[in-house]
Amino acid sequence: MNIHPMQPREVPLMQKGQAPVLLAYGFRPFFLLTGAYALVLILGWLGFLFAGWSLPLGWSPFQWHSHEMLYGLVSAAIAGFLLTAVTNWTGAPPLKGGRLLALVLLWMGGRISMWLASWIPTWLVALVDLAFLPVLALYLLRVLVAYKNRRNLLLVVVLSLLFGGNLLMHLGFVSGRTDLLAAGERLGLDLILLLMAVIGGRIIPAFSANWLRMHGGDANWVTRSVWTDRVALMSVALLIALDGLGVSETSLGLIALVAALSNGLRLWQWAGWRVCKEPMLWILHLGYAWIVLSLSLRALAALIGAVPDSAWQHALGAGAIGTLLLGVMTRVAVGHTGRPLKLAPFGLGIYLAITAAAVLRLLVALQVLDFRLGLSLAGLAWTLAFGLFTVLYWPILSRPRADGRPG
Repeated sequence: MNIHPMQPREVPLMQKGQAPVLLAYGFRPFFLLTGAYALVLILGWLGFLFAGWSLPLGWSPFQWHSHEMLYGLVSAAIAGFLLTAVTNWTGAPPLKGGRLLALVLLWMGGRISMWLASWIPTWLVALVDLAFLPVLALYLLRVLVAYKNRRNLLLVVVLSLLFGGNLLMHLGFVSGRTDLLAAGERLGLDLILLLMAVIGGRIIPAFSANWLRMHGGDANWVTRSVWTDRVALMSVALLIALDGLGVSETSLGLIALVAALSNGLRLWQWAGWRVCKEPMLWILHLGYAWIVLSLSLRALAALIGAVPDSAWQHALGAGAIGTLLLGVMTRVAVGHTGRPLKLAPFGLGIYLAITAAAVLRLLVALQVLDFRLGLSLAGLAWTLAFGLFTVLYWPILSRPRADGRPG
């Protein structure tokens, strides 16, 4: 029997023999958890700093905050993206159902243990929190090897190194060595930077060229240079290696400068101004611009001491990471649920709020804004951005595909 075109078709949230919708694809639970945890994490952090909330963290609050941003929040977003992307790269069936639920619970266990670290044996906190990234890496390795997709094995290496950074932070906490905590924090930032440079270099020019082709523009306006890409990525990789070896600040500054210039050229070649009419594209270009700014600030900090290290760290964290997380999640959420590639109603507020949060946090780091006022405003803008994402995209991520296909 035909259904009238104006009459919506009811689709059950779980059809017989299928996994629940939220467990049908990796991006669904992990993107929702990313949005919700970003909200909880910053609200708890602001409450601790300014409202006198007592949190049973066990760790130094500032080190705990950086750990949870890098190895808690970002790891969920990485999982959501990679679990989805690996099916596109290989044609393998997605991780779903009970196995996906187990991975979700493993991530959640790590977050609970870190929030209650002073009430739980230290070894157990470390064991639970450290388990997530190796399990994710081993799953990706198995799929990539089985489907002979060697090109993306680099991502497994990056995940393994992220596990190493997380381990350094736990070892630093147990031993009381702040140098290990700082090393784990910097390694996490550097590796996430590399991931964003690799993935951004694949999706941003491709998405931009496709949009231009579909809207009467010239896809050739978006250009790519093999040598620019190589220098951009190799300079970031070299920055990670030299940072780990403890070389001089001058050497790090020079490599950061090369990375800033090459990634800036790369961004220019992608011609972001050509797609400024499409919010889901300009937000990705803006996120990558934060990478270039962060690398520039890092070079200034190392070479002439013109800015504090916290400036480049927060340009990378609040700016690049926050912006690209939301830019990618809002696009994947509609693209992989059979919906038009359009921003959800009021979704522009997500992008404006995260941009405001990043700018305000950078101004605080540069000591242009009062610490208490600026951090409060930046935190509220951050919670607004991720809160809006969670509210607006919950119906999209928790309901079946609009085209009736599985996934």
